[in-house]
Amino acid sequence: MTKDVIALTERMPDAWSVLAGLLSGGPDLRVQTAGDGAVVQLCDDEGRPLVSVEAPLLMQVPGEAARLLGTDAGTAPEGPRWWVEARASTAVPQAERLAGVFAARLATLLGGSVWPPDAPGTEDPGPPVDTSGITAVPAPAAAQPAVDVLTEQAAVVLQDRPVVAMTSWLSEAVRAALESDRGLQVVTPGHCRLSLATRTTLVAQPSRWVVQDPRDGYYDGLSGAVLRWQDGAFAPARDAQGETPVAAAFAETARTDERQLIISLRTRHQPDAHLVLGGALEAAWQKLTGAPPAGWGTAEPANLPWSRRQLTDLAYERAPKPTWTVVVGAPDRPAQATLRVVRTSQGVEEDITLALGYGPGEQPPLDALRELADELVTRHGLTSMLCQLREARRDLTAPPRLERPPMPYAFALGAEEVREVGRTHASRTPLPNRPIELGSGARPGFFYVLGDGESAEGWSSLETLMRHLRSSEKPA
Repeated sequence: MTKDVIALTERMPDAWSVLAGLLSGGPDLRVQTAGDGAVVQLCDDEGRPLVSVEAPLLMQVPGEAARLLGTDAGTAPEGPRWWVEARASTAVPQAERLAGVFAARLATLLGGSVWPPDAPGTEDPGPPVDTSGITAVPAPAAAQPAVDVLTEQAAVVLQDRPVVAMTSWLSEAVRAALESDRGLQVVTPGHCRLSLATRTTLVAQPSRWVVQDPRDGYYDGLSGAVLRWQDGAFAPARDAQGETPVAAAFAETARTDERQLIISLRTRHQPDAHLVLGGALEAAWQKLTGAPPAGWGTAEPANLPWSRRQLTDLAYERAPKPTWTVVVGAPDRPAQATLRVVRTSQGVEEDITLALGYGPGEQPPLDALRELADELVTRHGLTSMLCQLREARRDLTAPPRLERPPMPYAFALGAEEVREVGRTHASRTPLPNRPIELGSGARPGFFYVLGDGESAEGWSSLETLMRHLRSSEKPA
């Protein structure tokens, strides 16, 4: 599997400390850069990479290391840390020791810790690794540092972490796979889980989460379909009847008292010099958790303190291309979101998915959703909002097991969408409960209660409502 080693240092890695780490293989290994200088690679005599080291990342958001790496990373003292990630070639046995010695040398020189703490080479980082005679597998010209296998059909990434996060490595692999018309396939052992951001990305085809299993070989971690390597990619296996079996491990699940509240919302704004993005997400976070978001970034870990102004500046710099970001909350209240900003012919749109986790005895704040919808319609250009409740992990990660689907609880329609549908048509629906008017009387939105968030009636109510809204003579 993937040989990733991470140094969490107290002081910023400087040129001399990085050089000391790069000498973990002795003076004979070659050094080159990739990714426009963002990645430094230790290479064999032929220039083939053994270890790729990403540029240091200053972690300013509390709890991010523990969220993604588990309790092994939680022993580091509080305060900002520099995250330095080294990825070793899976084709060379000595490469993991090289990465371990590199990370341990940084931690020794700069103070800090190494994940995983038992990585080969961390026990005695002084002597260099004997690299005489080792040769790396040639890397395909189109491969990224995160890609382990590249075929005409798929870019395959091997990972073995407690939580497979949407790191900058993986984000770059996603981009490269899409640009080359390939599917991204992430292969993990059965104990791994996906972060919310990674799960959201891998749900879309042709991407796939491939889970190793001793009984069935491989299966899809999100659907349970047994997989086989066929024609350069993992694809569903077929039995004698042409059906795809479901892996036994995927069905081994039990009921839980943990819940997730999932808010999917869209906003639209007119582009002007005074526009500041992120207001809808911040309002939802404040209403549902009592505090604003803690941090954000263009990948995981989210390393920047929350700032709407910085988010807006980034989106402005990247326009007209879309901007995707991940947003996180404080460690004691699990909350994560993905936010995508895109410029369209109608304005600047924000597409947001916010998830909040609740354990036994904790009640999701369903009563606050109507007030939230009213604020979003009044102040933040809401176009639509869907609120769902699901039985799932409080920490918001996704295991490779069957999870009960989310159940719709409520839906909100913005003022502009109500105008397009027609106010009378939008207010008179086949649902048993009359919708609640939102915003101003002149240009209202509506809030529709769909069910209790626990039963499947929410889905039938949502389907009935959507059919009704689309039946208007005006375009919905």
